Amino acid sequence: MLVLVAAHAVAALVASTLVRYLGRRAFAVLALVPAAAAVWIVLQLPAVLAGAVPTEEIPWIPALGIDIAMRLDPLAATVSLLVTAIGALVLLYCTRYFPPDARGMGRFSAVLTAFAGAMLALVWSDDVFVLYVCWELTTVFSFLLVGHDAHKRASRAAAVQALVVTAAGGLTMLVGLVVLAQAAQTTRLSALVAYFAGPAATPAAITAGVVCVLVGAITKSALVPFHFWLPSAMAAPTPVSAYLHAAAMVKAGVYLVLRLAPGLADVEPWRPLVATLAVTTMLLGGVQALRQHDLKLVLAHGTVSQLGFMILLAGAGTRDGALAALGLVVAHALFKACLFLVVGVIDRRAGTRDLRELSGLGRRAPVLATAGILGAASMAGLPPLLGFVTKEGSFEAFLHDAYGPAAVPLLVLVVLGSTLTVGYSTRFVWGAFWRKPGVATVDWQPPGLLFPAAPVVLGVAGLAAGVGVAGIAPLLVAYADTLPASYPALLELSVVPSIGLALGLSVLAVALGYVVGLPRVSARLTARHPLAPVRAEITWRGVVHALENLSLRVTVLTQRGSLSWILTTIFTVLVLGPGIALLLSADLGSVRVDRLADSPFQVLAAVIGAACAIVATRVRRRLGAVIVVGGLGYAIALIFALAGAPDVALTQALVETATLVVVVLVLRTLPRDISDRHTPRQRMRRLLVAVPVGLLMTGLGAVALAARNAPSVAAAFPAQAYGFGAGANVVNVTLVDIRAWDTMGELSVIVAAATGVASLVFLNRRSGAPPRSEAQPSVSPSTRAGGWLSAARRGDGDRVLLLEVVTRLVFPTMMVVSVYFLFAGHNSPGGGFAGGLVAGLALVVRYVAGGRYELGEAVPVDAGLLLGLGLLCAGGTGVGALLLGGEVLQTAVLEADVPVLGHVKFVTSLIFDVGVYLIVVGLVLDVLRSLGAELDRRRAEVTGRQEVSA
Repeated sequence: MLVLVAAHAVAALVASTLVRYLGRRAFAVLALVPAAAAVWIVLQLPAVLAGAVPTEEIPWIPALGIDIAMRLDPLAATVSLLVTAIGALVLLYCTRYFPPDARGMGRFSAVLTAFAGAMLALVWSDDVFVLYVCWELTTVFSFLLVGHDAHKRASRAAAVQALVVTAAGGLTMLVGLVVLAQAAQTTRLSALVAYFAGPAATPAAITAGVVCVLVGAITKSALVPFHFWLPSAMAAPTPVSAYLHAAAMVKAGVYLVLRLAPGLADVEPWRPLVATLAVTTMLLGGVQALRQHDLKLVLAHGTVSQLGFMILLAGAGTRDGALAALGLVVAHALFKACLFLVVGVIDRRAGTRDLRELSGLGRRAPVLATAGILGAASMAGLPPLLGFVTKEGSFEAFLHDAYGPAAVPLLVLVVLGSTLTVGYSTRFVWGAFWRKPGVATVDWQPPGLLFPAAPVVLGVAGLAAGVGVAGIAPLLVAYADTLPASYPALLELSVVPSIGLALGLSVLAVALGYVVGLPRVSARLTARHPLAPVRAEITWRGVVHALENLSLRVTVLTQRGSLSWILTTIFTVLVLGPGIALLLSADLGSVRVDRLADSPFQVLAAVIGAACAIVATRVRRRLGAVIVVGGLGYAIALIFALAGAPDVALTQALVETATLVVVVLVLRTLPRDISDRHTPRQRMRRLLVAVPVGLLMTGLGAVALAARNAPSVAAAFPAQAYGFGAGANVVNVTLVDIRAWDTMGELSVIVAAATGVASLVFLNRRSGAPPRSEAQPSVSPSTRAGGWLSAARRGDGDRVLLLEVVTRLVFPTMMVVSVYFLFAGHNSPGGGFAGGLVAGLALVVRYVAGGRYELGEAVPVDAGLLLGLGLLCAGGTGVGALLLGGEVLQTAVLEADVPVLGHVKFVTSLIFDVGVYLIVVGLVLDVLRSLGAELDRRRAEVTGRQEVSA
């Protein structure tokens, strides 16, 4: 089973390549995959009918008890056989539907094949979370398929609408599945259904879970009030309509109701909710189908009506209702896929789908007309087709007390719905194939033999399944027997009806439906539409428009382009949210402060930091404010150092220094003084926000510390660090071993941030290596020999000799210290991050002393290269751990006796640290070249100054 699902995924991956070489014939090759799955399912049917349910599973998330579990019971076998067999026919149909030079066939074939695999996995899934994943995969793939013609506005709008509605329903369903799985203490779908099938109380949570699950089903199967997305989705190519909207995706909701009905049908409000929405959908869809002139829209609204009928039967929770519902699922898939494919042939060969423009097509295309009439006759419930058998079974199910006391009024409404079905079936046949007086004959191009083959097969299959219903009945009965019988005489599906009330109601529905389907009668019946102003689609558009206006108003209110206003909004929400929750829920009386500080020096550092914060609010120069805020950061670093955290203190000091450099580089482009717009009133308003935020963060920290009721995990870190990471520096081992995955993610963020900064600053591309690409002024050997920095700037007032001398002496020392931090960090304070920051600061000194050309001489490589190499080193450590027999990113210790050096111990996490080192250096270099060298170059272009090397 898993192999077949994987085969669909592989086929989807190679589909585009196949189309490139084979053209539209590639669809025939891709059809072999679902065809093979259909053959496998047929071979498994004897075992399934014998009660031996094939199952497969592989662990997925063992900690949560979630496995990728597949199960082929009678219900799954029936639906998956439809998915695979009709999927293969639709793919074969595509070989003639698309012109040889059609654009986007590669993507379309890949997505359609992937959808078939996702739908197959959904039907086979026996885990609620795997089912949800597959559910949403079908949503995403259907979005891509409906929006295939992306150049058409209607296609894009329909795709987005379908995505939003079905994805929202899927998320709601997920909530319900989580609630039900929690109540049943299992994520297995079969076990969950068995748990709720037994007598058990139904608390409010279970009721809410059932409603949430039903929301997912009714959105997927387009029931009221979410029925509007399905007719809009007819903007998709016809093969999509025939597969997704007739045989596959919209059946997912029906399948879910059938799957859960044995356990949840007795839980309120399952039956009232299902019956109300299903009957409304059935009648509304039927009326709307009679109003349409586009053949696809006739079928689309008819599909909506039929989906309501199917879910009405499936939700009854009785044996006879389930039997009729599953039979109707099979019949509907056959006749509706057939009819959609017939419309596709008409559209391609006649150039129109408007039934007012089609005339006499039945005589010009007799084979196609035969397939269409067979499909329409099955849809109308005429003997001896399968649609007739299932319709008779449906009437009998209501006569057998489906829905209990409500069975009789529901039966009346079902007969009315069947009348409408016969009406729009008649309208379809008349509109597509009948000769209409006064209507000119369309230009018809013969479709050949292969193009109409798929609809002919499906039409004949509906006839054969009706005549030979006894052959497929055991599979349907095997599922139906899992539900309780509501009537002593069990329903049996038969092509020969018994004389009784059901047959009489069927004859009545056919007779009235034929009259309703006559053009003049249907036109008069549907001329008035009193509910037009409250149509669901209009309501949907109104809701979307209102949300857009609301979001615009909120954006205008909060995003004014003022940093202070944005921060005020964020901090206000912080105070009103967690702040109020802290006051209401936390036991503030239990908070105890044992000591304020470990030493007087910590108090002094705190006072210095507070003084810096206060002074920062009064400084008028931007540079002065930055320096004072930096003083606050250094005071915090001092507190860390005095608290016995040298690694954290070192990192804090280095990060603060690097931040100062970056901010200073940015300040060069800003005015020297801070704006005078900060009035006393504004300062007071900010003070009213700042003080509560400060108190809140202090309170949160105190409450969090007081809430500890177990020993800190940090107590075990020193022994674990040396035992597993072979290092004495707990901080470094934590970063490169214990939480290496987190560090890997952070490194990826750093690389993305560096790329973002470069893309915002550089006009064309990232200026890689040194501004050597620019024409550097020629410098005489004597002049170059006399400079302390070979590429330093020339010009009066541009060079500071003392700074160059100091840089010449300090730069090598800083680089040596950075390398020391890199290698010593596993056992002493330091590490790749600290070493990289020291190296970055050394480059800062070089740039400040010598300018952009000197920076290019210091590091004559592209910053992007350093970032990529660093990420490669860090990621390669994970692969290396696998080769050494460990887990991904696990540290390995390699020891050996080396001549001269003696016993050498090498820890593989050092390679990870090297990657961190390179990424940090690359980040600093990228910032210096973007915010420093690039801005220098632009300024030089503007002022016309020529820079020369010293």
